[in-house]
Order: sequence, then C-alpha cells, then structure tokens
Amino acid sequence: MSYGLYLVLLNLAVLLGMLLMMVTGRRIGARDLMRDPEGTRSGFGALEASVLALLGLVLAFTIAGAGARFDTRRQQIVEEANAIGTAYLRLDVLPAATQPALREAFRRYLDTRLAAYRKLPDIAAANQELSAGNVLQEEIWKQAVAAVRADAAPPYAAITVLPALNAMFDIATTRTMAAQLHTPLGVFVILFVLALVGALLSGYGMAAGKSGSWLHIICFVFVVVATISVILDLEFPRLGWARIEAFDQALADLRQRMQ
Repeated sequence: MSYGLYLVLLNLAVLLGMLLMMVTGRRIGARDLMRDPEGTRSGFGALEASVLALLGLVLAFTIAGAGARFDTRRQQIVEEANAIGTAYLRLDVLPAATQPALREAFRRYLDTRLAAYRKLPDIAAANQELSAGNVLQEEIWKQAVAAVRADAAPPYAAITVLPALNAMFDIATTRTMAAQLHTPLGVFVILFVLALVGALLSGYGMAAGKSGSWLHIICFVFVVVATISVILDLEFPRLGWARIEAFDQALADLRQRMQ
C-alpha cells in the first residue's frame, strides 16, 4: 500500500471516528438530560475544556517538533552538498597522478547518495545504496591517505584534505540518523485518543440544543484531521505531500559540476 493511500485511509478513519464519537456523545447527553435536566451539565464544561485544551497542546507540540525536524532535514541536504563540494575542491592539493581515481570515486559516491533518497519509500533499495556509499567512503579514505603520504604531496595536504573528508562522512551519517528520527508512536496514540475523547465530550456538550450544528461539527473535525495530516507529512517528507526533494537539487547541481 502506498503512503498516500495509507494517509488517506488513516485520515478517513480519524474523521469517521470523530464524527461517530460526536453523535454518540450527543445521544448520551440527550439521554442523561432527560433523566436529570439539572445535574447533567454541572461541572462537565470544565472537564470538556480541559480535554480539548490538552488536545490543542499535544497538537501544537507535535506539529512544532515535526516542523523543526522538516527544516533540519532540508538544512542537512545543503550541508552535505557543501561538505562534498569542499572536499572535492581540496583534492587539487594532492599529486596530479592520484586525483583522477579519487574524483571518479567522488562521483560514484555522490550518485549513491542521490539514489539512496530518490528510491524511498523502497527501504530495501535505499539501504542498498547507503551500503554502497559506505563502501565508497572506505575506498575514498584509503586513496586519500595514500595520496597525502605520496612523495609528491605537499606537507599541508593531510590537514587540508582529510578533515574535509571527515566532515563529508559525518554529515552523511547525520542525515541517515535524522531520517529515522520521528515523533514516538505513543504520542500519536495519545493524539488520536484525545481527538476521539474530545469529540465525544463535545457531542455530549451539544446535547442541550434541539439540533446539533453541523457547521461547527464539520469545522472542528476537519481542523483536527487536517492538522494530524500535516504532522504526518512533515514527519515523512519523502513520502507525503510536503516534500524536500527540491533541496536535492543542491546535490544534483554539484554532481553536474563534477563532470
């Protein structure tokens, strides 16, 4: 099942669940109102407000965290492009005879980095490209160490090239781990439970009216479901509608300059 279809089904399930809870809450409230017209509403307004406030708080913190991680992932793409570009330029200080093989290894390495993220959501294919990139890291490092130790290498070659390679490898690891960092599943479970409970209590609170306001019901449900959808999109920017592929252009442009 594709992520887009999964997201649509999840949103539909939350939407229908909230609507069902509101209808159920209103029926329970109407029944209790007939049994005890005076005591049904006593003290329940504060409880309803507390649950809805907690729902709003969890939504706010969750979307803030997802948005921050989304921005961080975009920034890391730019940082990796800069790190690879800097390391590639510093190959100029190495002996001319050692440069062609290293430059070719760089080109292959950058190809694997681009392919790894373009192949998502195929996790197996992406991991295969990441593994190929790790192999190329070792190859580039060994070639670079041999090059800086060559007799023709200038004395400053090691302190110029090797730290740049370290930075290039570090940002690759940082991006890989950042891609696996998401809001804990337990937070989403609490969010969905709060949405359903909030809908139930809201429906209960509407029982005093002769007829429920469908405008208010639809607006409330739509806002909550839309916010959850945006959170999920920001958490998985390679799968949903909020994409970060545009920032991959920084790496693609660098690859063009390496021709």
